[in-house]
Amino acid sequence: MKYGFVKVASAIPSVKVADCKFNAQQIDAQIAIADGKGVQIIVFPELCITGYSCADLFGQSLMLEEAEIALMQIMNNTRQMDIISIVGMPVSIQSTLMNCAVIFQKGKILGVVPKSYLPNHKESAEPRWFAPASAIKEVNIRLCGQNVPCGTSLLFDTTETCFGVEISEDVWAPVPPSSTLTLKGAEIVFNLSACTESIGKHTYLQALLAQQSARCLCGYVFSSCGFGESTTDVVFGGNGLIYENGMLLASSERFSLKEQLIISEIDVDRIRNERRTNTIFMSNVASSKDIPATHIGTEFVNQRELILTRPIEAHPFVPQGDTLNQRCEEIFEIQVMGLAKRLIHTNCKTVVVGISGGLDSTLALLVCVKTFDKLGFPRKGIVGITMPGFGTTDRTYNNALHLMSSLGITTHEISIKDACIQHFKDIDHDMTNHNVTYENSQARERTQILMDFANKVNALVIGTGDLSELALGWATYNGDHMSMYGVNASIPKTLVKYLVNWVALNGVDYESRNTLLDIVDTPISPELIPADEQGNIKQKTEDLVGPYELHDFFIYNFMRFGFRPSKIYFLACTAFRGEYNEETIKKWLTTFCRRFFQQQFKRSCLPDGPKVGSVGLSPRGDWKMPSDACATLWLKECEEL
Repeated sequence: MKYGFVKVASAIPSVKVADCKFNAQQIDAQIAIADGKGVQIIVFPELCITGYSCADLFGQSLMLEEAEIALMQIMNNTRQMDIISIVGMPVSIQSTLMNCAVIFQKGKILGVVPKSYLPNHKESAEPRWFAPASAIKEVNIRLCGQNVPCGTSLLFDTTETCFGVEISEDVWAPVPPSSTLTLKGAEIVFNLSACTESIGKHTYLQALLAQQSARCLCGYVFSSCGFGESTTDVVFGGNGLIYENGMLLASSERFSLKEQLIISEIDVDRIRNERRTNTIFMSNVASSKDIPATHIGTEFVNQRELILTRPIEAHPFVPQGDTLNQRCEEIFEIQVMGLAKRLIHTNCKTVVVGISGGLDSTLALLVCVKTFDKLGFPRKGIVGITMPGFGTTDRTYNNALHLMSSLGITTHEISIKDACIQHFKDIDHDMTNHNVTYENSQARERTQILMDFANKVNALVIGTGDLSELALGWATYNGDHMSMYGVNASIPKTLVKYLVNWVALNGVDYESRNTLLDIVDTPISPELIPADEQGNIKQKTEDLVGPYELHDFFIYNFMRFGFRPSKIYFLACTAFRGEYNEETIKKWLTTFCRRFFQQQFKRSCLPDGPKVGSVGLSPRGDWKMPSDACATLWLKECEEL
């Protein structure tokens, strides 16, 4: 499937205990629906052909024969479909009965996987009827007239992925079979289960599956028995859960009286990129080289149109829903702790911050205030310097002054106009030519003031530049690009806005709050070009370099997962449907790729700053890249979009 997505399904059919014919019809119907929706692999609950709760009826030869006939019926009815199906049934193997998963496609059984760990406590008594997988070695068995491989180390290779199978309690074991299967190459694990319900168990189950999929860096598809199973002593709630590396993609409605089909797409491309960059996983793979595994090929099928059902988050750096406040507090505290350590280490109780009235300098100032409060330092040790220039507007100028005053820090105002005019004369630059020299001279003059003032008062200059600006190179080299400690270095622009808004609503008094909220609403601009006739900001960054919400989306998918431009473009078109058209997304994606490569030299000498999230640009850790690397491959793919 295009872009590395594999469409999977967790099915919860209606069942009648010991009625194999009825159960087969229900399974048939769900396979047909799933195939029509483009599902490539579907998994059903444990022992779904007979029903899980048959108890001593598993010892009846009539039912075992009917189960095999039912399996043949299902395979015959689905032999024209591309879909791979995984169903549960009792299978007689070497004079023992085993609880098995049967994997089949186009009328052919690909393999049989027996359950490894049989529960024998409280309401569970599976050893009464079944033998564990350890009772046999990997063998070939006869089932439905076919000679098929049987064992716990089977891996199934499709054109898009490799998957493995485990059954129910197997995942509850200290070392689940899925751990070994993923080390041997499985990218998706399917679990056929019959999980009973009790208070608190569902939450525990979700945590267990999330952790297993995260630990194994895999997709995990879980299907558990639902309505129709016997309720003599227990209730089966019907759990269909699909995870990808710890993230829940889709889930069923619990305690539903109807059959359910839960569908989503697992990003195998993302899983592979995660594994390639995770040295711990790579080390575990090396240590498992002596563990046997049998790879089984599946039928080649034609690709279908990719229609995503999973959500694509347009703002991946921004916490969503109920976690927003908690995450903002955590991010803010990481920044504060980073600065606190630097101040203690340098025995410094004074910092200098350039305050423009914009988002970045505001967040840096708020971090300084919180840090000084935490350390018990007086806020007067924070020196805020506003440096109006040729493009400074009344709105940002007044917001800068009001904010510094309301927070009780030391305030200085130093205009850069005269110094820049003298500098333009010195280098013979025409002031009416508002080119890069005109702009960068102002940025470097401001940095010189901050650095020299810091020397004067024995202070540290706190950097204000954010992750998005660094990724795009939207900073003046040896200007705002430089500081003594950059507290915003790993905060993307979309998150800066939310953090300032969060502090406004949760961490300051009413007077500061109004100013902060107005700063949040102010257009993003370096204010290096004179304002318009009405005194409004004329130079808007997003008009020049592109919308930051798009660039942050590109940054996240490019750096976090190593996705190529065509996939990032596809995901962006999905995430921003209705907001940006395809040509706009292509334009700014091309800009991102070009600038990201061109501007690496600015990132190669970044000052220190705390890492906050999963993406960072520090040359000492997260991102090591030659400054002269070619962008040819990426730009060529952008052209072909």
